[in-house]
Amino acid sequence: MEKQELFAKIIRHLEQDETPSEYLNGLLDEPVFAQEPFRPLYLLSKTEQSPKYHPEGNAWVHTMMVVDQAAKVKARSTRPREFMIACFLHDIGKLQTTAVRKGRITSYGHDEAGEVLAKKLLCKFMKDEKAIAYIVSLVRYHMHILYVIKNLPFARTRQMKKEACIQDVALLGYCDRMGRTGANEAEERETIEKFYELVKE
Repeated sequence: MEKQELFAKIIRHLEQDETPSEYLNGLLDEPVFAQEPFRPLYLLSKTEQSPKYHPEGNAWVHTMMVVDQAAKVKARSTRPREFMIACFLHDIGKLQTTAVRKGRITSYGHDEAGEVLAKKLLCKFMKDEKAIAYIVSLVRYHMHILYVIKNLPFARTRQMKKEACIQDVALLGYCDRMGRTGANEAEERETIEKFYELVKE
């Protein structure tokens, strides 16, 4: 299968499927998916996560849970197609940044690394520069719910509000947080509401 053809199929399933993971999980058996520029996504299946925050398993398992969650709420996004692609790519930077620090698995900076890798991948297959920029912005800011709520120095709230719709950032953040074993929906909804309140100030 040609890479352009594979990319088109991925997008089609992200847009149309009720549970995109049913198709996407089969990508791990496609030789072309293990090649660049898909390889960082393929390697998510080899990227372990902190069992404390991600008891569901590796970064690929988490990503599949996120896209299935996103498929349920994509109609609430301002740009559903770009939103679904961003959900699929949101942790693409994890392999590059995952390390064991003081006995804990961490992936500090995977949002920034993901911004670069996502753009590299999308530019291979898409010509719509505005769409690429928007998808990449969602990948870049998907951790900002945590940064804003905890008042961390990594937060770039003004820049985020210029580059992405807060509604979409919040929706991706919600799917990200729900895409794990044992997620509490009531708590995550409360977290999103708090994020909204803080970024509107």
